[in-house]
Amino acid sequence: MNAELEARRVERESSRVISAHARSWQLVSALRVEDFDVAHLGRADQVILDMEDAIDDRLKQQARDHVLEWFAGGGKAWVRVNDVTTPFWSDDLSALAGSPGVLGVMLAKTESAEQVSVTHHRLGGHVPVIPLVESALGIEEATSIARAPGAHRLAFGSGDYRKDTGTANEAVAMAYPRTRLVLASRIGGLTGPIDGPTVGSVHSLLREQSEDAVVLGMTGKLCLDHEQPAVINEEFSPSPADVAWAVDFLEKFEAGGRVIRDGSDKPRLARAELITRRASYFHVDPR
Repeated sequence: MNAELEARRVERESSRVISAHARSWQLVSALRVEDFDVAHLGRADQVILDMEDAIDDRLKQQARDHVLEWFAGGGKAWVRVNDVTTPFWSDDLSALAGSPGVLGVMLAKTESAEQVSVTHHRLGGHVPVIPLVESALGIEEATSIARAPGAHRLAFGSGDYRKDTGTANEAVAMAYPRTRLVLASRIGGLTGPIDGPTVGSVHSLLREQSEDAVVLGMTGKLCLDHEQPAVINEEFSPSPADVAWAVDFLEKFEAGGRVIRDGSDKPRLARAELITRRASYFHVDPR
C-alpha cells in the first residue's frame, strides 16, 4: 500500500462516526475489491464488506480471500457473514477470527439469541455482532436477540422480510417490523436499529424512506452505493433548527423558566436531551 493511500485512510478513520452512533452503513460486495477503498474513503459512517448476499456458493472462498487480503493491507471494516444454518458460516468465522481488520460482523438472517451468542463466542468474545433480522420469526424474537451477548445494534433486512411475509414496500406495512426492532433495541439497551436499504438511485425515495424510519425511532440505514450515504447522514442527523430548539429548551429549563409545567414537558425534555446528544455525535450546530 502506498503512503498516500495510508495517509488518506488514517485521516478518514480519525473523522469516522463510531459504530454505536453510525447513520450510514454501506454494503460492498466482497467480490468487488476495486470498491473497498472507494467506500472506505467515502461518506459512509461505516462500511460492511458483504460475503453473503448475491455471492454464488462457488465464490464464497474467493470473497473471503478478498476480504482477508484487504485487511492484511491495513484495511478495516465490518463484514457480513453467512447465516448460521449454512456451511459457510463456520468457514467465515474461522477465517475472520483474530484478523485485526475486523471491526465487527453483521450476522445474516438472525432468528435467535443463540445464533448471536455463538457467533460472538466463535470470534473470541470481543467482536461486536449486528444481528440482521430478515424474517417473521426474527422480528418476533427481536427482544431476545437484542439481549444476546455480543449484540451491538439490530439491523432490518427489509427485502428478505418482505419476501418472507409477502408485505408491500410501503410505510404502513413496514411500520410494524421497524417498531418491533426499535422497542427491542430499547429493551436490550442498544442504540436505535439500522433500517434496511433503499434500492435505486432516486434520492427522493431514499429521503422518504429515511424519514419514515427516523419517525419510528430508527437511527441508521443500510445503503448500496457511494451516493446514498450523504443523503442518509443528513436525514438521520438532527437539523440545525431542531438543535436550536433543544438548546433553547434546555437553557430555559436549567434557568428555572416556565417551560416545565404540564404533562408534555418530560417527553419534551427527553427529546431535547436526545437531540443535543445526537448533535454532538455529528457536529451539528444550531442556526
